Amino acid sequence: FYLGESIANLPFLPADFMNWIIPFVPGDLITFGINTMVDIIIALGLGREDVVAKLFESLMASAIFVGILGIGGTFVGRALSLKLSAKLPNLSIGLVIGVLIAIPLAIISNDQLTGDNPFYDGPSLSIRTLWILGVIALWGMITQIILQTANQTAEATSHNEDTQKQSTEIENISEARSQKVTAINRRKFLVQVGGTSAVLTIIGAGLGELLRENETIVAADQVDFSFLNFPNANARVIPAPGTRPEYTPIDNHYRIDINSANPPSIDGEAWRLTLKGLIENPTTYSLQQLQEDFTPLNQYVTISCISNRIGGSLIGTTGWTGVSMQDILREVRPLPEATHIKITSADGFWEYVDLDLVREDQRIMLCYAWNEELLRVKHGFPLRIYIPDRYGMKQPKWITELEFVDSWGRGYWVERGWSAEAIVQTTSVIDTVAVEAAYEQNGQTLIPIGGIAYAGARGISKVEVRIDEGEWQTAELRQPLSPLTWVIWRYDWPMQSGEHTFEVRCYDGEGTLQIEETRPNKPNGATGIHSFSTTI
Repeated sequence: FYLGESIANLPFLPADFMNWIIPFVPGDLITFGINTMVDIIIALGLGREDVVAKLFESLMASAIFVGILGIGGTFVGRALSLKLSAKLPNLSIGLVIGVLIAIPLAIISNDQLTGDNPFYDGPSLSIRTLWILGVIALWGMITQIILQTANQTAEATSHNEDTQKQSTEIENISEARSQKVTAINRRKFLVQVGGTSAVLTIIGAGLGELLRENETIVAADQVDFSFLNFPNANARVIPAPGTRPEYTPIDNHYRIDINSANPPSIDGEAWRLTLKGLIENPTTYSLQQLQEDFTPLNQYVTISCISNRIGGSLIGTTGWTGVSMQDILREVRPLPEATHIKITSADGFWEYVDLDLVREDQRIMLCYAWNEELLRVKHGFPLRIYIPDRYGMKQPKWITELEFVDSWGRGYWVERGWSAEAIVQTTSVIDTVAVEAAYEQNGQTLIPIGGIAYAGARGISKVEVRIDEGEWQTAELRQPLSPLTWVIWRYDWPMQSGEHTFEVRCYDGEGTLQIEETRPNKPNGATGIHSFSTTI
């Protein structure tokens, strides 16, 4: 399935089946799964949380899928034990059972891609269906061949033993033991075959997902951003060596969504944004119309996932281009009874935004470009929304419809127990204690320490660093890319040899100290003091 997906964009069936299952899974169980994955990723240092999480999702999807095939294999084995193969054409048992399994899976797979995505861009449903039927039917026939071979081997062994039977009781006992061993060997063979198939399937899916996610990841220092003319290019404060890039390369920007594998495939030419509901002027817009008929709004933006841990990697900053939602409101003219906008996405995601909030904040935008190029598919092509001060769970991607309604409703993640408001928590992180960049000044060795601080659109007014539970020391703040981005901070610490613990905290633009109490990410986003220990 991975080869078919990679070469011809054909279905990766385990992921489609996983996507179909997820809406039926209790929200607390999903949260437990997410937290467990992140714990493992962090504890083992496996890499970027979003990339490895997608790998884990593919492994789980493949394991579930192997279980389904295992059940199918049981039916094949049962049919063979009833000697049905002698009464039917060669390999017909595996073929029939494979097709019976494939039909509902094909229906599920096709619905996952097209049920919420009227602008699906990929192989036709008939080709997809034939592909699924063919692969699963082939699996059924191969399974039958393997089981028949195992049975024939066992029967031949048993026949040879029968010809050597002796009449004595000792020999009869020996024969019984031999037959028992034969049965055990046959079962062992089948278990080994099934287990090997399962392992190969899961490893194949995992490697495929890893290749898919890692193939475009690049080092930040390999990307030329000079054409963007950053507004703080001449800022006085220089980031400490080892601080994360102030501007996140798009290929390295985190991706979190409800899709187990590939995101929705949308035909940009056919795509239309539908605006309907309680408005005077229901209409649709093409991507070209959004680009040409409205004044572009350009903003540097930091966005974070609500499931991000303190010090986690599910946060990034890039340049957004799009249309102010206020411009859209002037065109569609909401009716007085309209209070909210329901946003629907091609992947089945949905969320609500308060209409009064849109009227009050010109920065809320429908975004069609990052880094002055159209959105990448995995980041929401052709359209996503930006809402200042909110976590990513409130900002749908792959948008297809805006419906103006007279009441609020619970969005996808809100239904699963996450915050209804999802307002960004103030947070600060230590990225580096740059021992290798130590320098001398006035007879003192100084070590640069650096990181980020973020409070959404509220901004950052102060960052403080503490070493070994001493006094809090004020760090320097670099001018941010915009009022909507994180702030890079730096503190040059007078070096002392030994083992040390470094902590950081910050204040938002209104002077409010971040929450120092450690709280989990669910339901409102993680809080707490980030610390870093090292020996110098």
